[in-house]
Amino acid sequence: MTRYLTRRLGQALLVVAGVVALTFVIMRLVPGDPAVAYAGPRASEEQLAEARRRFGLDEPVYVQLWTYLRDLLSGDWGTSLHTRRPVLDDLYLAFPASLELVGAALAVAVVAGVPAGVLAARYKTKFPDFSVRVTSMLAVSVPVFWLALALQTVLASGLGWFPVAGEYDSRLDVTSPLTLWTNITVVDALITGNWPILTSTLHHLVLPALVVAAYPAGVIAQLTRATLIEEASQDHARLERALGFGETAILTRFALRPALGPVLSLIALVFAYSLVNAFLVEAVFNWPGLGRYAAESIRSLDTPAIAGVTLLVAVVYVLANLVVDLLQAVVDPRVRAR
Repeated sequence: MTRYLTRRLGQALLVVAGVVALTFVIMRLVPGDPAVAYAGPRASEEQLAEARRRFGLDEPVYVQLWTYLRDLLSGDWGTSLHTRRPVLDDLYLAFPASLELVGAALAVAVVAGVPAGVLAARYKTKFPDFSVRVTSMLAVSVPVFWLALALQTVLASGLGWFPVAGEYDSRLDVTSPLTLWTNITVVDALITGNWPILTSTLHHLVLPALVVAAYPAGVIAQLTRATLIEEASQDHARLERALGFGETAILTRFALRPALGPVLSLIALVFAYSLVNAFLVEAVFNWPGLGRYAAESIRSLDTPAIAGVTLLVAVVYVLANLVVDLLQAVVDPRVRAR
């Protein structure tokens, strides 16, 4: 297990190093002059020169790369040209809201997708299997932006069951101010016992979480079904049938655990996909996460902020894969020998 962990950590570090180098290249290829974006279009030549000196743009490329790596390792991810604050501080404020949304969506996806896949595998070629396959196909195929607008129009604006947008009722900032610990509103409300904000946040979270959960739930259901059907055809399943176990017991007691390995790997992939996919959902529901910050950064050609968002998503993706690989090694010891 130690050797496996060391190997995976080394691979993760290589991927992160590659992402850092690619992020630096992207920063240099983005159209526009960061000095102009920072100093303003009417800045004088002296002001532009000062801005270039401040951001090291007057240095050779290899010096800029070395400075960029050194600053990243020291926790300096640059200064946003738009907010004029350190990019890491901006990300610290924006990322928890996106993490809250994606975490809730993945919880919904796993809770809905795995049982749906088990049901489809148990009643293969029958009506429950057909229903699960059609529903999962629709969930995977529907455009996330369209689904967000549809749910918002029908369930929020039409029926009034859920709020149209926002993270929670802004009036609660006056009547029930929230003390921040993690910047994840649900967690902070639980820690501090702020039940009005907790209730309001959960109410606001339902629709965007359902939209983000649609794709991963559909994929998880399809993969769970496929892996369970494959496991149910193995020799151990034939032995279990000969011993008198029913199909439901074979699937849930014996086939489900080895079938969860590919599902865990898939969760790491859909986590990163959902994090980026949530950008559109955040725009529709005015959710204060990375999506809004990234959109504002792109509009203002804020290259340090764009690079910061790109690097953060890449690091989260690598860490998610690493965690899932470790979980796979625990669930299935055969993974460690690869």
